[in-house]
Amino acid sequence: MPKPTAAALADKLALYEKLIATAPAVERKGATMPYTSLNGHMFSFLAKDGTLALRLPAEEREAFLRKYKTTLAEQYGAVMKEYVVVPDVLLTKTAELKPYFDTGLACVAALKPKPATRKPVAKEEGAVVARISKGSAPKS
Repeated sequence: MPKPTAAALADKLALYEKLIATAPAVERKGATMPYTSLNGHMFSFLAKDGTLALRLPAEEREAFLRKYKTTLAEQYGAVMKEYVVVPDVLLTKTAELKPYFDTGLACVAALKPKPATRKPVAKEEGAVVARISKGSAPKS
């Protein structure tokens, strides 16, 4: 598959952002690989090659694969079993693609939220860091 041009990638990103805009509660994340997630669970992404992938539940996934004659998404040589590749022609049809995007969102909304990966800084540690940064380190 030939590498897409910068203009083609920009067009796909614009179409992806148009799709995301149909769900006001969802925000696009990721600088180098745009994606959407809810409660720590990703449900769509735009790969570096411009391929849009959507996470769908099993029944909808199988129907989507048959209807659009597409495949499961693959990243770094690994098949992503829950993600389908959105054909380029469908990406241009926001209204037709929206129900699948919404299904992906509903799919991850039903999952238990992932725990936060960042540890909160204890108040005392934060105060020590603040004093050190101001030049008044605690006395031993």
